[in-house]
Amino acid sequence: MQKTVLGIETTCDETAAAVVSVDEDGVGQIRANEVLSQIAEHAAYGGVVPEIAARAHVEVLDRLIARALDRAGTGFRDLDGIAVAAGPGLIGGVLVGLVTAKTLALVTRKPLLAVNHLEAHALTARLTDGVAFPYLLLLVSGGHTQLVAVRGVGDYVRLGSTVDDAIGEAFDKVAKLLGLGYPGGPAVERMAEAGDPERFALPRPMLGRREADFSLSGLKTAVRIEAERIAPLAERDVADLCASFQAAVVDVVVDRARVALRAFSDVAGRPTALVAAGGVAANGAIRRALAALAGEAGLSFVAPPLPLCGDNGAMIAWAGLERLRLGLVDDLTAPARPRWPLAARAAVPAG
Repeated sequence: MQKTVLGIETTCDETAAAVVSVDEDGVGQIRANEVLSQIAEHAAYGGVVPEIAARAHVEVLDRLIARALDRAGTGFRDLDGIAVAAGPGLIGGVLVGLVTAKTLALVTRKPLLAVNHLEAHALTARLTDGVAFPYLLLLVSGGHTQLVAVRGVGDYVRLGSTVDDAIGEAFDKVAKLLGLGYPGGPAVERMAEAGDPERFALPRPMLGRREADFSLSGLKTAVRIEAERIAPLAERDVADLCASFQAAVVDVVVDRARVALRAFSDVAGRPTALVAAGGVAANGAIRRALAALAGEAGLSFVAPPLPLCGDNGAMIAWAGLERLRLGLVDDLTAPARPRWPLAARAAVPAG
């Protein structure tokens, strides 16, 4: 029997609402996916301003929900649940979405599904490609960089994470340093396409380490030192710095993912796939490098279509459906969580 859920996302600087259905075989269908970005509102500040973000969510969320339902050709009476990202994220924005979802659930008498935003990213590959458990996930969303064994809905083991900056944060900070504006990731990637990745000998932090952890702070500092050394920067210099930085990140990501693949069997057996999710998973160089690594390991590589890499309501609705099918529903006391870890750290064997 088909089930349909409304998904609401307001954890950062995208306001999103979507309607997703799943059939009795577990195949998902995105019936509507409305996303309104706030990039223009935050660009002048070089990053997201929480108060501006929360107010922008308040102004548009009701209309976005109505538009999603209209485009899906459905109404509240046809829904089987209301899913919402209850964290982690900017608390003001999270509250806007959560209070809206609770109100809708109360009025329509539909189940509330309080979704972990990171879990929604983690499960997106099952919506888009039907990936079976267990799989290795590179989660690169906002301030998060993690390698996770995804064993099932609500069952995650963290194999590695960043000890300082997340990859997305490093891209944003390098972009700001080089005067490329916000958001930084796409700007750095565009400049890197015209640059020489071998011009600057930048470090590859944590390369070869036994644990699958990341460290990006030193790499970001190395870019700053090189930029100051050759200042003032010509456009060619900026392109070469971006290309060298991105190449270093790619090398680190591949090395860390390779370590995580070796550790995966200890916690989950053989993975069905290597999956990337989150905003940074839209980076073409990272996608190509991970696809090559997966091929070496005899695995398929899965990354969502670019519109589903960033924050969106479809991933929230899908995570809600995954939980609903298992009977995992929430009551109206579900809290808003600025921090909400996805996974426990895997134990490291002695020796």
